[in-house]
Amino acid sequence: MNLTAYLRPFCAALLTGATLLTAAPASTASAPTLLVADSPAAAHPNFTVRVVGKGQPMLLIPGLTCPGAVWDETVAHYQKQYQCHIISINGFGGTPAPASTEHLLQNVRDQLLTYVKTQKLNKPVVVGHSLGGFMALWMSATQPDAVGPLVIVDSLPFLSAVQNPMLTAEAAKPMAEGVRQQVSRGHIDAATARQNSASLMTDTARIRQATAWSVASDPATVGQAMYDMYTTDLRPDVARIQQPVLVLGAWAAYKAYGSTKESTRAIFEQQYAKLPQHQIEMSEAGKHFLMWDDTQWFLAQSDAFLKQHAVAKK
Repeated sequence: MNLTAYLRPFCAALLTGATLLTAAPASTASAPTLLVADSPAAAHPNFTVRVVGKGQPMLLIPGLTCPGAVWDETVAHYQKQYQCHIISINGFGGTPAPASTEHLLQNVRDQLLTYVKTQKLNKPVVVGHSLGGFMALWMSATQPDAVGPLVIVDSLPFLSAVQNPMLTAEAAKPMAEGVRQQVSRGHIDAATARQNSASLMTDTARIRQATAWSVASDPATVGQAMYDMYTTDLRPDVARIQQPVLVLGAWAAYKAYGSTKESTRAIFEQQYAKLPQHQIEMSEAGKHFLMWDDTQWFLAQSDAFLKQHAVAKK
């Protein structure tokens, strides 16, 4: 099996992964309390923030092509215990594209760390899905003292090395450049986006929604984000992470490509081998959007982990 074929479902996970939602199914929870963060947009031009709830801080980062509203149900669950800082990366899901895509993900990382500092967030929990999980790892590895426990939802430190663990970031550049050029040259095709979405989630309404947000994303931003992920190897860097980390993995979406729960878990174990404090849990049936496809399992795993590793209040 060649690299392109093996990466196809993971590429699909990035293309639609995290693309969802302001029109998420209505929650039965009471309307969230919306707070206005004292954080001028000029201070973080690559993302916007919505702050909901009260309590210990929690940063929620979506995946590629997705606005922060992908976390609506998660926020409804946590808003009475946590002050949720919900990130929407500019250029994804219909949000305005950034002025420049140069060093895109590095800029997002640096601006998020600055946001945590300027908002005086005391070791916030960071929850990230797909690209958002990668970003959470990168933030923690860059400034180990800045954040608290991490919940990583179906993400890896180096996506390009899924098939070949010996692959280097430099060797991945030709493939990544091809992806960047293909994605950046025009709008994401609706039919392709829908096909990808259907492989990553089970609910028909969510598939339609994921497709719409993918198509609404800025191609140049998406292409650059994919390039940055494909050419950034965090496997050695995670050794610097001091926080406990919960890694939630999915494998059901990859059955068609010959994956099993055991083989997929082995990939996770290999990629996270240098991460000091981590536990890996695999969903039995959920696809890439675990917070949607296996919601109760996702929340139960996250609840137990956060209770065990609660950050002391100042």
